Amino acid sequence: MQPTPTHPDHVPGRPATPSDQLADLLAQMSQIASGVHRPDLADRLDGARTRVTDPRLRIVVVGQLKQGKSQFVNSLLNLEVCSVGDDETTAVPTLVAHAQEAAAHLVLDQPGGQPTRVSVPIEQIHDITPASPLAGGRDIVRMEIGVPNALLADGLVVVDTPGVGGHGNPHAASTLGLIPSADAVFVVSDASQEFTEPELGFLRQVTTLCPTVACLITKIDLYPHWRSVVQADRAHLQRAGIDVELLPISSLLRSHALRLDDAALNEESGFVALYDHLRERVVARADVATRAAVAVDLRSVSEHLALTLGSELAALRDPDTAAAAVGGLQQAQTAASALQKQSALWQQTLNDGITDLANDIDHDLRDRLRAVTREAEKAVDDGDPGKDWPQLSDWLAEQIAVVVGDNFVWAHQQSEWLAQRVADHFADHAEISLPEVDIADIDGVFDPVTELSDLESGRLGLGQKALIGMRGSYGGVLMFGLITTFAGMALINPISVGAGLLLGTKAYREETAARVEQRRAKAKMAIAKFTDDVSFQVGKESRDRLRFIQRTLRDHFAGVAEQTALSVGESLRAAQEAAAVAGSQRTTRIAELEQQLRSVASLRTVAQQLDPA
Repeated sequence: MQPTPTHPDHVPGRPATPSDQLADLLAQMSQIASGVHRPDLADRLDGARTRVTDPRLRIVVVGQLKQGKSQFVNSLLNLEVCSVGDDETTAVPTLVAHAQEAAAHLVLDQPGGQPTRVSVPIEQIHDITPASPLAGGRDIVRMEIGVPNALLADGLVVVDTPGVGGHGNPHAASTLGLIPSADAVFVVSDASQEFTEPELGFLRQVTTLCPTVACLITKIDLYPHWRSVVQADRAHLQRAGIDVELLPISSLLRSHALRLDDAALNEESGFVALYDHLRERVVARADVATRAAVAVDLRSVSEHLALTLGSELAALRDPDTAAAAVGGLQQAQTAASALQKQSALWQQTLNDGITDLANDIDHDLRDRLRAVTREAEKAVDDGDPGKDWPQLSDWLAEQIAVVVGDNFVWAHQQSEWLAQRVADHFADHAEISLPEVDIADIDGVFDPVTELSDLESGRLGLGQKALIGMRGSYGGVLMFGLITTFAGMALINPISVGAGLLLGTKAYREETAARVEQRRAKAKMAIAKFTDDVSFQVGKESRDRLRFIQRTLRDHFAGVAEQTALSVGESLRAAQEAAAVAGSQRTTRIAELEQQLRSVASLRTVAQQLDPA
């Protein structure tokens, strides 16, 4: 791996000074929350502080086989971190991030526990495959590479993925699972031809899972007609209703531009427009999303803190009205406890929604599989499956992968919709953030599925054809030969031979047709068995993931109810204790509370500035 010079292109990160000021304010609020015995609010503020101070943007690079994904990543970073070659080179997802010293690790799946990490010698990163002995027989989740690089130090994290497509679309499942957590996705397609139908289908899935998507048209240096291809691709996207930006680039020209320090060549490579896209779309949208998420946390935490601090301050300022305040808080505590313990409404919405969603997902999957099955059977009836079976098998495996991907993407959308419905029950009590629900990861879902059965080609050798013809012609020769003997002719004569040839040809055609029908029946049985196995395995996976979603939403919203009840309970305790505070301590405590409430008010002001909507 080559060392990198100072990178000429820096994606501008978030402004340092405002971020530092906001981080300091969040740290102060965290101390206040800890002071009023609210570690849950302190943890929430610490999480918001992490989002503010961590500028990393996760860019996932996806696309079909041999489109130039790895070469693009290498040219983007000016590093040889990804394997490049004529064959399928990227065998496992590869995450590249900044590090002070170059290092690499394999992240291995650990059933029933957290993934484990295994060190990889940096000189071996180009040789890693799913069967690498370093994995010790375990599944490789991804490879993580840390390298010193100016662009990565600006906050980018680049993920190179195995190519989708090919026989059985082997990597589409795991690739889709990386997209929901991405800040942006680059879909790579070279300039050799227009978008194919599988590429458009994959683009549609990607845009559903991630709002920030661009399509990179690579290798424009190799194809003089690339402008016509880009124009045709735009027309395809418009007809398909897919709104993504097309960016023609050349990784080779980019590498030469960096080596020669040639600004004009760098602009011709298309990477200048790529960086404009990163600045204007990726960084800007990530900033907006981060600000909105942090603003929700700030508003919610400020409400909880203001309730506790304000109740104590009111009791200290006017002891005569403390009893009335305590009575109101007791009523609020009763209501909050009811929300926490008697949570029939939101739990009923959750349980009913999961049940309906499970039925809808299963019906959607079966409906999609039946449509593919009918199309496959029609193709079987229209031809000889013995001759067309390799092509038909590839087509069927690809269509099944698309169907399963569409089904899981739709399930991901419906799960988010269900989370919003449950959150609506809490709208009157507090502003809450939605948990991350991810049901689109279908990595490994095809592992238990048995492969499509092989089918005999049905090709007959010359000897077999002769044997069938002789068997069919034997009766004709004998019968017409006996008849013609009455006319004084020999048993074997032109008439009996002609009759034998005629009947032999007829027998051969009937035998061929019968064999074709047998192959069609076997092909339909193989297709039905394959799709049924897919339906069984994917249905089981869907139910497991829905149960995970149900537990995630249940625990999240139960925590929200508990947090609301805890805020009211702490407010009641603070008000009751304030009534017993001695006069000498009252003035000091009032000053402290007023200062803390001013800080809380500033927190609400910051939240309004972060997300005016």
